[in-house]
Amino acid sequence: MPKRFSKKVAIITGSSFGIGRETALLFAKEGAKVTVTGRNEERLEGTKKALIDAGIPESNYLIVPADITTSAGQDSLISETLNKFGKINILVNNAGASLPDAQKKFGIDQGVDTYEKVMKLNVQSVIEMTQKVRPHLAKSKGDIVNVSSIVALNFGWARTPYYPLAKAALDQYTRSAAIDLIAEGIRVNTVNPGIVQTGFHESATGTSSDVSQKFYDDMGSNSHAIPVGFSGRPTHIAKAIAFLADRDSSEYIIGQNIIADGGTSLVLGLHAQFPKPTVN
Repeated sequence: MPKRFSKKVAIITGSSFGIGRETALLFAKEGAKVTVTGRNEERLEGTKKALIDAGIPESNYLIVPADITTSAGQDSLISETLNKFGKINILVNNAGASLPDAQKKFGIDQGVDTYEKVMKLNVQSVIEMTQKVRPHLAKSKGDIVNVSSIVALNFGWARTPYYPLAKAALDQYTRSAAIDLIAEGIRVNTVNPGIVQTGFHESATGTSSDVSQKFYDDMGSNSHAIPVGFSGRPTHIAKAIAFLADRDSSEYIIGQNIIADGGTSLVLGLHAQFPKPTVN
């Protein structure tokens, strides 16, 4: 019996760990040929090992070290995918991060240089990849899934304002792109994760893995933060991405946001759980 992504080729940005890695692994298990990419070659090796351990043949995956915020990185990612697989059916724009301020500032005191870096990674790279992959997806009648965040929703996020600003912009871009591209048979949708146990918290806050795990455990056990009772895992988001990328399952969904947050956005109590930043 054919798997749901048989004969499909998927590019998954930011797939060296976390949500991206689990998405690449799920797609490959479901028959897709996947291009895995990221800047950290050690983490890319981790994804490669996960694919090998899952029994995915080397002919069905491609590892491309690349900086998605650069034109050279984007072009390499696309050209190497086409050279190996001959087409592109699915683009998952997963790469993104809340980048720390160089001066360790928080709130609206964060520098414009931080704003520019956050926007370039979370929004501009998506715009550029969408433009460059568009003709290939038009040919294959393909799908785009953007990975946003619940911080884009209609409540403030004062500690790091540029990341929610970028994700809100990404959500709006999804809606605009969806209207524009559906005439060519290309569907565009978004997944908005809540708290998920990845390396995101460590990189955003500079804390150790042990401290971050305590954060995930504390949030998960607090019903005012995550009503479902546990922090999300990358596989939860990967399954939502796969649903939107699978035309048989979601053909009539165009330009929408699927919120996968364990109920966090329903209670709005998450803000109170974060300690006030201290300034040395």
